[in-house]
Amino acid sequence: MINIKNHAPAIDEEILAGLRLQPAATVHEAMGRRGALDPAIKPVSRSMKVCGQALTVSCHTGDNLMLIKAISMAHPGDVIIADMGAASDSGPFGEVLAVECAAKGLAGLVVSCAVRDSLEIEKLGFPVFSKGLCIKGTAKATLGTINHPICCGGQTVYPGDIVIGDADGVVIVPYGEASEVLRASEERTAKEEKVMERLRMGESLFDIYGYQKVMDALNCTEE
Repeated sequence: MINIKNHAPAIDEEILAGLRLQPAATVHEAMGRRGALDPAIKPVSRSMKVCGQALTVSCHTGDNLMLIKAISMAHPGDVIIADMGAASDSGPFGEVLAVECAAKGLAGLVVSCAVRDSLEIEKLGFPVFSKGLCIKGTAKATLGTINHPICCGGQTVYPGDIVIGDADGVVIVPYGEASEVLRASEERTAKEEKVMERLRMGESLFDIYGYQKVMDALNCTEE
């Protein structure tokens, strides 16, 4: 078995630039409510946002050897997304690795466990998404994989997939669907802008979307 693969498909920068403008929740809805990671995975700071192509990592529980290797080989704009094993109570990533990631111009990090040095990461401004904070250290003794398919936060992620995250959570856009998802997301955003303008003018969301028909079909009774 080849543990480390060095290549992943690249996406058109215009598509990536368009997706950077879309909220994670909008993208999730535009994809048919697919792709959302475990809601426990949130940014270290609510202001953090991430959008970029996935460099996938799989590590043994309590071991960050492959994560360190992945950071060393990552390219500017990559989002490292890592399956860190069965337990979330470890801190395989902190200030030292965040400094390396920022220096290399990486777009962000998503891990299925906790991280540490949260205040330092927040000051640095490098986007990190995790299941929380934990000071426990990790070993560097077990092989895993890089640029293989992984499962992170309940979603299968392939190398080159697009990772989008903000204060609400993280969503994965399959590489082959990126162009269509961008189109659908932009359409949804434009539609919602029109709806909100109608709401500002005094209309009701209930009436705009005709939800009375739904309630009638459910035989709702009202005093």
